[in-house]
Amino acid sequence: MCTVCGCSEGEVKIEGHHHQHEDGHHHHAHDGHAHTHEHSHGHSHTHSLGHGNGHDHNHEHSHVHAEGHNIHFGKGPAHAHVPGLSQSRMIQIEQDILGKNDQYAARNRAAFARDSVLALNLVSSPGSGKTTLLTETIKALDEQFPMAVIEGDQQTANDADRIRETGVPAIQINTGKGCHLDAHMVGHAMENFDNLSGGVLFIENVGNLVCPSAFDLGEAAKVAILSVTEGEDKPLKYPDMFHAAKLMLLNKTDLLPHLDFDLDKCIDYARQVNPDIEIIQISARSGEGMETWLSWLNAHRSKHIRQRLEKLEAEAASLRDLL
Repeated sequence: MCTVCGCSEGEVKIEGHHHQHEDGHHHHAHDGHAHTHEHSHGHSHTHSLGHGNGHDHNHEHSHVHAEGHNIHFGKGPAHAHVPGLSQSRMIQIEQDILGKNDQYAARNRAAFARDSVLALNLVSSPGSGKTTLLTETIKALDEQFPMAVIEGDQQTANDADRIRETGVPAIQINTGKGCHLDAHMVGHAMENFDNLSGGVLFIENVGNLVCPSAFDLGEAAKVAILSVTEGEDKPLKYPDMFHAAKLMLLNKTDLLPHLDFDLDKCIDYARQVNPDIEIIQISARSGEGMETWLSWLNAHRSKHIRQRLEKLEAEAASLRDLL
């Protein structure tokens, strides 16, 4: 049970690896050996219920009613929603989970930096078109540099199979009942790629605009993909994700003439949540915006490589000073 988001992950399957969430531990078996480490999950929500009928109900699952018919959860220092666990214990569990994840994310980030790999975490709701957009992106890049994809889904390898048809290697992670990828899963999946030096790693996260916002995978940027079929107020409904994203790809714009979608409002809502977010209007089907998106990719990849070169030059200069 995931403390941060409430998912019950069960067994996580990575091609070549098996992760079993059981009694607060991950169990991994690969290449003929197994190892276990802590990665406990639980869900935290504190609810307090105030009724306007002259009496109060005090019980474990309290709710806060305010502002007419609006119900606000999570008021206060924690969101405990696990019978038998105190708020302070839930806070500690959540901190432990994210702290452990951040350690793995730091390892991933160091590995990406060492090999000048631009890692992008693609996040969206189900059905936003991110797999189609990704396959069209790979085709348009036409092997200009090394690429690989990590696919996150609860079940099936359908999306990974679609990626492999483009000729780019892909590793499927099936999270079972889990609703997000974590940094440890990504680190293990990376063991399956031979050489990505100077290239791009696309991490297609599980379709979910809530939980992936809290989990750093070691990526250079989160890229939020929002389809115009979803409604322009998504950034306001899921502010954590759009606040965490560096770029929003507003996808399926070829459908705008057939929809009641306010493009300007959507962009305004996204910038209310994150004034610095970059926004590209795009359609994988029509090709609109693809050149802008590819230019963004190339610019950030080049920046990533330059940063690595600058670090190597600084290290070389320090060594020369020792001579």
